[in-house]
Amino acid sequence: MLEPLHPETRTLADRVCDQIATAIVKGELSPGQKISEPELARNYGISRGPLREAIRRLEGWRLVERKPHVGARVVQLSARELIEIYRVREALEGMACRQAATDMPQEEIDDLRALLDAHEAGVDQQSGRAYFQKEGDLDFHYRIVQGSRNGKLLELLGGDLYHLVRMYRYQFSVSSSRPKRALKEHRQIVDAIEARDPELAEMLMRRHISNARKNIEDKLNAQTTE
Repeated sequence: MLEPLHPETRTLADRVCDQIATAIVKGELSPGQKISEPELARNYGISRGPLREAIRRLEGWRLVERKPHVGARVVQLSARELIEIYRVREALEGMACRQAATDMPQEEIDDLRALLDAHEAGVDQQSGRAYFQKEGDLDFHYRIVQGSRNGKLLELLGGDLYHLVRMYRYQFSVSSSRPKRALKEHRQIVDAIEARDPELAEMLMRRHISNARKNIEDKLNAQTTE
């Protein structure tokens, strides 16, 4: 049995875990890529102990998978698995948005608008070619689920699916017109929540995720015909 890590070591593992997760989400470590512990240890300037702790945590987040006789690799979903996740998101996040239109306090709605202003600045810096959202409170979709005040939805959407969704959401938005459209759709969703219109809020969120799914399907189809 492994001994508990010292607090300072665990803090280092936390930091490196976040850095590697960001690299995976951005595609700097690509789906299916083998995880090389010596290489990552050199790149991040850490010893193997906290690195292994970080990798174990990434396995728990389903960003890394370990297979017998193969080792650890960045997760790679099939097209079918990816589309299934988006169909689940469409239903559950639509429900979350409906409840947020009833239960999200005005202060949180104001914060959400400020968050989108920050996102817009980030998209502009990327010349409209990428829309990267950090995790948790800096993630528009996560904030909507929080605003629903529904613990089960937060458990489902903020748990096993969360980091996988972030990864594919970002990677399939790069180098397309999707980032600007997604930002516009986010603002429309906030307008509906602030208007306290649950039906419209749910419809707009479902349409938003459906649009993202269709964007993914189009890119996957293009890849198979190249």
